[in-house]
Amino acid sequence: MSCTVKAETENLAYHFDKAGISEQVLTNYLKRAVTMSEFLTVNPFCNDGLQSDKSDDIRLIKNIDAKFIGRAIYRWGDEHAFNSPEFLGQAARLIKDVHRNDSEVIFQAAIFENVTHEVDQINIPNWVFIALNMPVEKRNFSYASMLNLKGKYVDHWEKGHSVPDITRYETQLWFTFLAGSYINIGCEALHLGQINLIGMEDAGLKFWVAWCGSIRKYAKKHARRNWVLLDAHSTEGGTLIDDKSLLDFNSYPLRIKEDINSPMQGVLEKGYLDSFYGRSKACETPTGWKCKALPYLVELDNFGVSAKPGIANLSSHYIWGYDEITWFYIQKEDYRKAWLKYANNWIQENDIAGHLQMPVTRIITLDNHIPVFKNFGNNKSSKCPDGMNLEETIKSIWYKQ
Repeated sequence: MSCTVKAETENLAYHFDKAGISEQVLTNYLKRAVTMSEFLTVNPFCNDGLQSDKSDDIRLIKNIDAKFIGRAIYRWGDEHAFNSPEFLGQAARLIKDVHRNDSEVIFQAAIFENVTHEVDQINIPNWVFIALNMPVEKRNFSYASMLNLKGKYVDHWEKGHSVPDITRYETQLWFTFLAGSYINIGCEALHLGQINLIGMEDAGLKFWVAWCGSIRKYAKKHARRNWVLLDAHSTEGGTLIDDKSLLDFNSYPLRIKEDINSPMQGVLEKGYLDSFYGRSKACETPTGWKCKALPYLVELDNFGVSAKPGIANLSSHYIWGYDEITWFYIQKEDYRKAWLKYANNWIQENDIAGHLQMPVTRIITLDNHIPVFKNFGNNKSSKCPDGMNLEETIKSIWYKQ
């Protein structure tokens, strides 16, 4: 192959546009996916305890050649951040900093199944009404108007933290504000969280179909490459309407099974609890190509520590009493590295549609039940003293694929 042909082939490996994304390009991105929770969020503006200096994370992205930066910006409560111009302004600058090294990197924002009274403080921009073909009003968002009329999942997470109902127009307005704001700063992917929980009253997915259609229409005008990738936690193996997927790809927790013969160790197994392996459904994608199983990501999930940390329970989503990422955190360095290699190989051997999303930054919960952010992927250094030296491991896994 000539140098010219090789260069053209490499340029096409991550190309997509308003027509959509091919199966090969999507697969290329998912093979280089990392979780970098709130990479685009900076401490002075949101009080999340996140580091303000992101230079080492930018270096890491370039070093390991990451192409898909998962969960890079989101709110789980603390919606007041949107009233600071620097919340989105700083995120936009960080995206540009990364794109100076590699313009093909995708940043994923997340729209989660949680809303609080703080949305009442935020003015609804005119463009939000326009995107949904609704009359423009001068008012703020209304928390109460996002809640299920029957009281489903109200105060579900804790008092004042509820699951918004997608059948409520106020929820659609809020989600459009979130999606459009993230697209406007350069994000090209949106994770929609527990889509079935938010769709608690959406029989037939009528409201989800309409909302996703409006966001895809918005992306065709405003997104960097005029397309937005949508995914969610698809508990039923997919989010389908007449064999057509609403999502570009699926995502799910790893669902690690305790190895009761090896204390604190874990394995992957098809059919364990609600694990996703082998369950991603055949469908036609939003771009139009058909597949026997929609590609999907699995990642180390975070949801807290049980009342019995260190105790095995094969009927629980906890592994040895911890959520997946906290369990991973408390392992010794050699085991963490070996386990990532094991998990990646196991997924490749057992379900070609699946891809392991590598842990770089994520929330863990220690025994005091206080959640904190930890840098897993970064090499330990003066700029990242809590780094766990996974960079070379991730590179070795990716470059062997």
